[in-house]
Amino acid sequence: MIKFNSKPVYICCGPTDMRKSINGLMILVKESFSLDPFMEAIFVFCNRNRNRIKILEWDGDGFWLYFKRLERGRFHWPEVGEEAVMNLDVKELSYLIEGAKLEKKLKRKEVFERRIT
Repeated sequence: MIKFNSKPVYICCGPTDMRKSINGLMILVKESFSLDPFMEAIFVFCNRNRNRIKILEWDGDGFWLYFKRLERGRFHWPEVGEEAVMNLDVKELSYLIEGAKLEKKLKRKEVFERRIT
């Protein structure tokens, strides 16, 4: 897991076209979110199947684009509601990203036989 400093995190609710690169995501941040992509913040996007995310971050002299594809499971991603963007902190982002791992750990086979030995 990448460690982010305590920057504001903006996630795009609902699906995003994962074919977008840095420039496409910058335009989305500027036009759809009405935010400056060069601000000290983290912008997070998820695809329709919720198994891929992209994170866009400006570090002062260039953009970072992080990409994660899940082989199993899905991210628990908010749907588009009244807001197209949600503001989170870094800890909440970590919970959102790690949620798929936690879900896999919690899925266990049902116990049919119980014995005390």
